[in-house]
Amino acid sequence: MTIKEVATKFSLTNDTLRYYEKVGLIGPIKKNKSGIRDYQEEDLKRIEFIKCMRNAGISIEILKKYVDLYDLGNSTKKERQKLLEEEKLKLETRIKAMQDTLDKLSYKIELYKTNKLDKYL
Repeated sequence: MTIKEVATKFSLTNDTLRYYEKVGLIGPIKKNKSGIRDYQEEDLKRIEFIKCMRNAGISIEILKKYVDLYDLGNSTKKERQKLLEEEKLKLETRIKAMQDTLDKLSYKIELYKTNKLDKYL
């Protein structure tokens, strides 16, 4: 697939894909005879994983560490697992905070709907 096709498929920009390649999250990407990037299935799977992790708020630095460990092979499985578990805990904390905020918003909206506004904001 070309960079344009991959960008469209994953709702990313060409610049983002080039950046991921530059920092070593993906690639190096093979190029065809004309020098155009030609993404392979393995590249697409990695991009899908990276996009999912970025959507969860995982930093480029943590992803780079994970990818580097992954590329070293099975000897790093425990370290990769630990890294993912730490990020999962952070995500769960953020989700809890967001759920608390959502609950407060829902409560305030219900007060407006029932015309029972409280004296606090």
